[in-house]
Amino acid sequence: MIMAAIATPQAAEPPGLETQRRQIEALLQNYELRAGESWYLLEQRWFEQWSEYVKSGDQNSSLFPGPIDNSELFDELESCHLKDCLVENEDFTLIPAEAWHKLLSWYGQVGDQPALERKVVDLPSTLKVEVYPVEVFLCLHSNMDNAVTVQFSRVDTIQTIQKRMRAEFEVPDNAETRLWMKSSDTSCERLRNVHASVLDSCLSSGMTVIMEMRNADGTWPSSRPQIMRNSMEEQESYRGQPGVCGLTNLGNTCFMNSALQCLSNTPPLTEYFLQNAYLEELNFSNPLGMKGEIAEAYADVIKQMWSGRHFSVVPRVFKTKVGHFASQFLGYQQHDSQELLSFLLDGLHEDLNRVKNKEYIELRDAEGRPDQEVAEEAWRNHRRRNDSVIVDTFHGLFKSTLVCPECRKVSVTFDPFCYLSVPLPVSKERVMEVFFVSLDPVAKPIQHRLVVPKAGRVFDLCVALSLATGVSADQMMVADVFNHRFYKIYHTDEFLSSILDRDDIFVYELSCVSVEEDGEEVVLAVYMREHGHYRDYGPSSTSSYGTSLFGHPLLMSVRREQCTRDGLYDLFLQRLARYVRPLDPSDEMEEEDEVAEGGEDEEEEEELYRTQTNGVSEAEEECETSGPSKSDENSRHEGSRCDQVQNNGQQDASDAEERAEEEAGSDPDPERCSSSEEGQSVCSSGDANTQDPADEETADGQRASETKEEGDQSTQQEEDDEQLEMPVRAKPCKRPAARKCCPLKRRKTLFTIQAVNANGTTERGMGEDGNALSFCFSSSQPAQSYVAIDWDPDMKKKYYNENEAEKYVKDHSMEVVYQQTTVQLQECIELFTTVETLEEENPWYCPVCKKHQLATKKLDLWSLPEVLIIHLKRFSYTKYSREKLDTIVDFPLRNLDFSDYLLKKTGVNGEPPSRYDLIAVSNHYGGLRDGHYTSYARNKDNGQWYYFDDSKVTDAKEEQIVVSSEFRTHLMLH
Repeated sequence: MIMAAIATPQAAEPPGLETQRRQIEALLQNYELRAGESWYLLEQRWFEQWSEYVKSGDQNSSLFPGPIDNSELFDELESCHLKDCLVENEDFTLIPAEAWHKLLSWYGQVGDQPALERKVVDLPSTLKVEVYPVEVFLCLHSNMDNAVTVQFSRVDTIQTIQKRMRAEFEVPDNAETRLWMKSSDTSCERLRNVHASVLDSCLSSGMTVIMEMRNADGTWPSSRPQIMRNSMEEQESYRGQPGVCGLTNLGNTCFMNSALQCLSNTPPLTEYFLQNAYLEELNFSNPLGMKGEIAEAYADVIKQMWSGRHFSVVPRVFKTKVGHFASQFLGYQQHDSQELLSFLLDGLHEDLNRVKNKEYIELRDAEGRPDQEVAEEAWRNHRRRNDSVIVDTFHGLFKSTLVCPECRKVSVTFDPFCYLSVPLPVSKERVMEVFFVSLDPVAKPIQHRLVVPKAGRVFDLCVALSLATGVSADQMMVADVFNHRFYKIYHTDEFLSSILDRDDIFVYELSCVSVEEDGEEVVLAVYMREHGHYRDYGPSSTSSYGTSLFGHPLLMSVRREQCTRDGLYDLFLQRLARYVRPLDPSDEMEEEDEVAEGGEDEEEEEELYRTQTNGVSEAEEECETSGPSKSDENSRHEGSRCDQVQNNGQQDASDAEERAEEEAGSDPDPERCSSSEEGQSVCSSGDANTQDPADEETADGQRASETKEEGDQSTQQEEDDEQLEMPVRAKPCKRPAARKCCPLKRRKTLFTIQAVNANGTTERGMGEDGNALSFCFSSSQPAQSYVAIDWDPDMKKKYYNENEAEKYVKDHSMEVVYQQTTVQLQECIELFTTVETLEEENPWYCPVCKKHQLATKKLDLWSLPEVLIIHLKRFSYTKYSREKLDTIVDFPLRNLDFSDYLLKKTGVNGEPPSRYDLIAVSNHYGGLRDGHYTSYARNKDNGQWYYFDDSKVTDAKEEQIVVSSEFRTHLMLH
C-alpha cells in the first residue's frame, strides 16, 4: 500500500455547526469495520479543536480549526512517512471515508499533504484498520545493493510481492523465480507458499525480500544464500554462557523482552523446551490454542538464547506470531508486561495441553462441605480439562468466599490461578509543584511543592497554596503553560488527576473578582509577542504573520471600563515593572510628519522633522501649552498633535475657514501663533476635535497610544474611553515665520496591544491596523479574553530584560524531600486477602435472592505452585484517571515464607510449598507512556545474577536488586 499525494480540494461552504456535528457523529457511531474499506487518519488535536468549535455554535469562535493539518503525524512530509509509535486517540483518530470527505470538502487541507488512507484488514479474530503497513526492502539476488522500499498490507499475498518485484526489476514473465526473506539478524528463510499472506509468512517491516532467478543450466544461483552462510560462521565463532543473552528491541518491545527473560530463567520451563519434551505434546487441534505456533516460536527463542552462540537474539518471528494471535500486540506501541506474560502463559498452555478433547464439567458450590473435599474436587476438575507443563509449574489454587449482604448466603468455591495479582497500598495524597505569580509586580514567581488530595480538585490545590502564601484561594486561577501560551486554564471544580506531573502549572493571584454597580471585573490572558522585521504592517494585514510568542504569559483581573488601549497600556506597564524598563525621558516624545504646503524649503523642513524621533526640539518647546484643556484630552489618543491652549476662551477660526485657506494657498495668519501671558509661544487651531484626513493613520498602520500623564483625572479618562472607537486629531497649527506650523508630536509607547485568540494568533476577522481594540464580554463568550503585548524587536532589546523575566525563587517547601512509600511484600499479600465489596460493574448473582448483589468477597490462598509469579499492580486504571504507583516493595531474596497465608498447611511430604527463593524480577521505570522495562534474573546453570536491558546484558549483584531505583512489576519465585 503506497500513500499518494493528492491535490488539496477547495473547501466548500460548510453547513451549520450543529449540522456538521450531527453528521460526523452519526458516521463515527454507526460505521462498522468492513474488510477492504478505507479509513483515514486525522490529527487528534485538529479533530478535538473541530469538535469544540462545532459545539460552541459560534461561526466566529476562536476555536475555528482551519484547514486539516496532519503535519504532526509525519516523520518527513516529503517521504510521507508516518512517525513511529503513534497512539490512536492520543496522536490521531480514525474516521471512515465518508466522514473524511465531508471534513475535507468543508475545511480543505494544508499544502500538499497526502491523505492518510488506510485499509481495514481481516486479521485473526478481529477486523483492524492497518495504520502501519509492512515496509520491506526488495532486491535481486544478483544486485543486493540496489534495494527499493515498498509498503504492503498484511493481508497481501507473497504472490503480490512477487508480481511487484517482476515489474520493478523488469524480470521477464517466463523467468522462473523464488523468494527469500532476510531479517536484520542476517538469517534467511525461504518463502515457499506464494499464496500465504504477509502476516502468515511472518514478514515484517525492515526485512528484505530477495528474488533469485534460475540459471540457464537449471541450477539456482545458491542452494543457500551466502548471507546465511556468513551468519552461521559468525555464530560459530562466539562462545558464551548459555542463557546470558540479550533480546533486541524491535521498537517499544522492552515489555516483551523483560517477560521473556524472566520466563527464560525459570528452570523447569526452560529445561522442558531444551530437552525437546514439547515436541511430543504440541496440540494442533485445540480450538483455544494457536496450532502449536506460539509454542514453536517460544522454543526457537529459548534454544537460541541458551545455545551460547549469541550475544543477542532478534525475536522478530516470535513478535510476529504473538501479533498474529493477539492483535493488540500488532505494531510497535508500548504495552504492559503483565498483559504479554498473561497471554504467553495461556498460549503456551493451550498449545501444549495434553487434553485433546475437553469434557464439559458443571461446577458445584461447597454447600457446607469441608474445604479439603471441595478443594480436591476443584483441582481434579481443573486437571481434567487443563493438563500441561504450565499447569504443572505455575498453577495454584485459592479459595473464594462470597457473602450476600441481604440474605447472608455464603458461597465458597476453589479456583485455579496462574499468577497472583496483588494490589499495592495506595497513598491518598499527591505531591505537586507549582509556580505562584503574585499581584505584586516586583515579586518574582515562587515555586512551591504542595501536598494535595490525590482525588481532589483544582480548588484543593488553591487551598493548599493559600495556606503557604496567605492569599485567598478564591483569588487564584490555575493554568498549564506550554510553549509561551496557556495550554489550558483550569476551572476550580476540575479533578487534579487531569494535571500530569510533567506539566508546568502556574497559579496566578487575581484582584477580588466581583460585580459592582458601576462595572464588572473580567479576566484577561496576556501573551508576549515579538514582531519580525519582515512583518507586514499595512492596514490590510489580518494575520499574525511575523510574530512569535516569548516569555511567560499572565492572567490579570481587569475592570471592564479599563479595557481600552490607554487603560490596558498603563496596567500592563505597571504589571511588567520588574523586567520592563520605562522609556528614557529623551525618548518619551517623538515627532511625526508635518503637513506643509508648497515650496522645496517646506519639503526639506518636513523631511527634517520626519526623521527627528527623540527628544523635544526648540520649536516644540516654543509651542508648549500653558495647561491642559478638554480639547487636549480629546485629541490625546491620536498620539500626534499640536498642543493647544485656549486663547481668552475663544478659538480664532473654524475648520472650514482653515480648509479654505489651505485650498487657496494663502499664507497662514500670523496671528495664529502669539505669545501667552507667561511669554510662551502658543498655537491655536480652529477646532480641536477636527480630524485631519492626511494624518488619519500613523506610519506603521497602527494608532500610537499614549500613557496617561501624571495628574490625569478619572473623569478625563472616561471621556477618553468614549472616543476609543472614534479617533480624533487636532488640526495642525501653523508655525510662524520659518515654519508654517509647529511640528506634530506624540507620546512614544513601548509596545502595542492586540486582541488575539487562545493560540496567540490574531482573531479571525479582526485586523491589526490598530484603529480599534474591541473585546466581547457577552455571556456566550469564554471566561477569558486573550490579548497580546506586541514588541518591536529594537524596543524589546532595549527595554525588556529577558534574564530578569525568567527569574523565580524557590519556596522552602522545595527543599523538603518526600520519601517514597516503602511496603513489605507481605503487606501486599495481606491486602490481597482482605474482604472487599464487589463493584457495581461486577455484581454477584445470589441463588437465594434471585438477583444480582454487591456481595462481599474474600480470597485466601489454598495451595501454591512450584514457581510462583507475583504481579504487583503498579498501574491503576479508573474511569477518571490512569496512574503509576511509585510505592517501593521490599522483599527477601531467599526463604520468602507464605505459610501464614496458606489455608492448606504443609504435610509430611512437604506439599504444598510455602518457602521460595527469588529467581527473576521484571522492572519498570518512567511514566505510563514513556516508561521502559528491564529485568534481573539468576542463571540456572551458574547461579549468577544478570541485568537484562534489551540487547545489553551485564553482571549484577544481589544488593543491586534490593536498592535499585526501578519499580518491580513481577517477581518470579522458585
